[in-house]
Amino acid sequence: MAGVDFVDVRKSFGAFPVIKGVNIEIEDGEFVILVGPSGCGKSTLLRMLAGLENITAGEIRIGNRVVNRLPPKDRDIAMVFQNYALYPHMTVRDNMAFSLMLKGSARGDIDKSVGAAADILGLSRLLDRYPRQLSGGQRQRVAMGRAIVRDPQVFLFDEPLSNLDAKLRVAMRAEIKELHQRLKTTTVYVTHDQIEAMTMADKIVVMHDGIVEQIGAPLDLYDQPANLFVAGFIGSPAMNMLNGRLDANNPNAFLSVDGTALPVARPAAAARGRNLIYGLRPEYLSLDPNGLPAEVVVIEPTGYETQMIVKLGGAEVTGVFRERVNARPGETIRLAIDSQHVHLFDAETGRRLID
Repeated sequence: MAGVDFVDVRKSFGAFPVIKGVNIEIEDGEFVILVGPSGCGKSTLLRMLAGLENITAGEIRIGNRVVNRLPPKDRDIAMVFQNYALYPHMTVRDNMAFSLMLKGSARGDIDKSVGAAADILGLSRLLDRYPRQLSGGQRQRVAMGRAIVRDPQVFLFDEPLSNLDAKLRVAMRAEIKELHQRLKTTTVYVTHDQIEAMTMADKIVVMHDGIVEQIGAPLDLYDQPANLFVAGFIGSPAMNMLNGRLDANNPNAFLSVDGTALPVARPAAAARGRNLIYGLRPEYLSLDPNGLPAEVVVIEPTGYETQMIVKLGGAEVTGVFRERVNARPGETIRLAIDSQHVHLFDAETGRRLID
């Protein structure tokens, strides 16, 4: 196993830059997820690590080796693709063994490695089947098994769950995380799904427009987003954001565009006199007969919780409530805000203002 370092890595297609000076340090054995919207550069970064794309500038290191010019086969990595990339004319056994056969490994060693990987992934009964005889989840496990038998220094996953249905994605998330805990191999995983990132990663790298917006543990990014992009991207439902300024006569009150006073526990000194964005996670709204009036727009019961969109402070705001809500669209309810969990962002720069 080995760590991975991206040092001022850049990539341009002609005159168009797509990766703009990325620096990431991945420790040996870490599970790191690159997350961001389509076109942010995360898959390009993974392909450069794999050797499938040349880099324009900077260095990529696996362990202590700079691998910029090494071909993929010499980088000691194994990649699991979005579309499984299985050979349809080969059995599960032969698909998993193929890379070892190309290396000229002894048949006994191949059988031992394939058997061990099949046991880990629950594929022992399926070794003589062909890909067409497998479900989507089973095919993905075969693709993972093909990577495991190589015993690489680094696993690479390129949106491996995007072709699966919602229930199977949840199951496969747990399987991949359990696999990493068992093998403890350095893993770099790409997804656009921030729920995957939050539930699976040791460390998340949030990317946007070819740059790294923030790096950190999942809950650190959720609780302390560096800027508006991270705040809006991490978390589902997304953070509520309202425009306004601090009340000149009361620094612990935020005045939204319609004049509604919203509580602020610890306003940063830098927030005074600025145009601000008031950020609040949906779970920090609660029903309170003495709270602020809010008009119900949409109610979405999910069973264990109720999501509700209301008009508050001149904007539509989402709340998540554990209790059953007895209200209808058009009615007025009253909501309290947990001011200890309010974030203030500079409206011009998008940076979070810290007290």
